[in-house]
Amino acid sequence: MKKLRAIFLLLVSFSVLGQSPSEDMVIKHIKYLSVDKMKGRGTGSKENAKAAKYITKNFKKLGLKPLGTNGFLQPFTAKVRRVVVPDSIRQANNVLGFLDNGAPYTIVIGAHYDHLGEGKQGSLRDPKAVGQIHNGADDNASGVAGLLELARYFSKNEAKEPYNFLFIAFGAEELGLVGSRYFVNNPTLSLDKINFMVNMDMIGRYNADRGVGIGGYGTSDAWPEVFKGVTGSIKFFTDRSGSGGADHASFYTKKLPVLFFHTGGHDDYHMPTDDWEKIDVKSEVGILEVEIKLIENAMKLPKLNFTEVK
Repeated sequence: MKKLRAIFLLLVSFSVLGQSPSEDMVIKHIKYLSVDKMKGRGTGSKENAKAAKYITKNFKKLGLKPLGTNGFLQPFTAKVRRVVVPDSIRQANNVLGFLDNGAPYTIVIGAHYDHLGEGKQGSLRDPKAVGQIHNGADDNASGVAGLLELARYFSKNEAKEPYNFLFIAFGAEELGLVGSRYFVNNPTLSLDKINFMVNMDMIGRYNADRGVGIGGYGTSDAWPEVFKGVTGSIKFFTDRSGSGGADHASFYTKKLPVLFFHTGGHDDYHMPTDDWEKIDVKSEVGILEVEIKLIENAMKLPKLNFTEVK
């Protein structure tokens, strides 16, 4: 009887805490965003707009509230810095879904959903690849899949969390963090109401020898307490820096604590060979489980203070 009661309590606890990240859901999102027919989700393309629509659909399904300036969308104009083709001005969108727990402060979770299209928007490692589809499975369909799974996890909790959540899929990151910079300069939620920001950019190619890097450890003196005792199926290491070439840097410049998850570079980075078949789905789920532990630990604390990394 005691054993049955323990099993019952365990099942109840999983129900209260939300559903664990799912390998099936992660690969479903990554495949949708990075198959050839999405043509690399280049900023301004109809496929990029289709990706935004897909993210919006999932936000709606999870019951998130729109927090853009046009429903879930926050439109902006992006300029291609390194022009390979004449159309250097492109229309883009951030996609914002808000989980309102009635709390005074909000945790931002982000990932960019754009990539290089057919190699005509700059950032190419191989000039011969112009005209080839750059699928961007790791960069950054993997991060968007993580964003959607964390949105599913926290939105399914029966008990309200002590913080709200703002899930943001950023546009035009590959053109110079344009979407995240636009948001922090034109916030749809006051920046002083943000507790911290978590960014996922390339979390799909886990290397067991390296582990997953977690940047931003120096951006709040509370992070050591948050990380205390956290372990998982994957190994990780921390880096103090809050700046860098990903969307968390935009929040760091506004003096907000950040964390940045990244599994490292590889030979397929910014190449047409960054395909979904190469994603380590099991390890990505392990990374998300570590993220959840860290976020839940952080929610036990008051609003985190910001510290500048020297």
